[in-house]
Amino acid sequence: MSSDYRVQLNGSIQDLIKDAVSLSDLEAIRLILKGNSVIDWNRANFRTMQEADRFLQLHLFDVNDSEDLRRLRYLHKSAVNYLEGQIGLRFPEEIKNPVDIRSIFIAASQTGGFLRKQICACVVLKLMHVIHHLEAAELRYQVPLSEEVLLDAAARRIEEAAVAMRESGIPVVAFYGSRKARNSILTKLIAKRENIAATVFDKLRFRVVTEKTEHVLPAMIWMTKNLFPFNYIIPDQSHNSLLRFAPLLEQCGIDPSIVQSNGIQEEDVLNPENNKFSGSSYRMINFIVDFPVQIDHLVELRHRSMLGRVVFVMVEIQLVDKATATANEEGDNAHSLYKARQLQQVKARLRKGGRRFRKREQESKNK
Repeated sequence: MSSDYRVQLNGSIQDLIKDAVSLSDLEAIRLILKGNSVIDWNRANFRTMQEADRFLQLHLFDVNDSEDLRRLRYLHKSAVNYLEGQIGLRFPEEIKNPVDIRSIFIAASQTGGFLRKQICACVVLKLMHVIHHLEAAELRYQVPLSEEVLLDAAARRIEEAAVAMRESGIPVVAFYGSRKARNSILTKLIAKRENIAATVFDKLRFRVVTEKTEHVLPAMIWMTKNLFPFNYIIPDQSHNSLLRFAPLLEQCGIDPSIVQSNGIQEEDVLNPENNKFSGSSYRMINFIVDFPVQIDHLVELRHRSMLGRVVFVMVEIQLVDKATATANEEGDNAHSLYKARQLQQVKARLRKGGRRFRKREQESKNK
């Protein structure tokens, strides 16, 4: 895995960010910290075909592979057909029948002038995003591969990225993964009432610990350039109790207003996870990403252009600096106390039933 984000340790992090980070990178970071959806974006930020190539590579598409190119064209055609047939939109010829599919990314990033083509291209990309995700889910149900095999494949790719990230020069103290054990899954499902019928997002989890707080931003940017496509960060599953976005940009000499707000005026505040089992001063950035896994080497696939060769597995990624990571294991934040509070809730719910459980929940909220 190549890295095009190399930190010069003899220069300041602020200068590095100001000089090397694109608007697309900043949009991706905002998505991580805020937990919004790319469906609400009004513009892409691809300046060159090479940037589009890199983005497609993160989705495990190779534009030089005839089957992958056929798959991309199929997604594009499906998106246009839906938008014309169901929404009643009409598209310029260069959007409806592009010579190079990557030109859609460039058109969706256009600024200034008459913007009808930019809007149309952006809408098409949104539908391609949704259709690809939908069909990847269908492919996953069709193939005889266990969740364990897919998690293993995802973990191997992320572990390779951990090595590359260290080699890039980013001051990483630790980059390690873990699997949630069966007993932990059972405890989580019972302890959180709303999760009984919900997905457990963090079966596969990776934590990145940087040397200092100022290194967390470069680490996030590196991952969006080299590890996962930012458009598959799962909305409403991002939590940030560590860094505020606007001051972070201002420290680097970047005007926060250049980053799109998805049409919503938002207060720049932290977005901590509402987890009553955690200590009151526990701080971290964590988010869930649907991580692409290529499966054609694991199982025989037919009609690759129809459903592709990629499925997604959910991975939780946590980021924290070394000093905060240490504080997160002390006093009320200690993991042993977290587990004890969780198990206490499990016992109360199983022994005393729903009414007592809800009463305990309400008492916790009122404290």
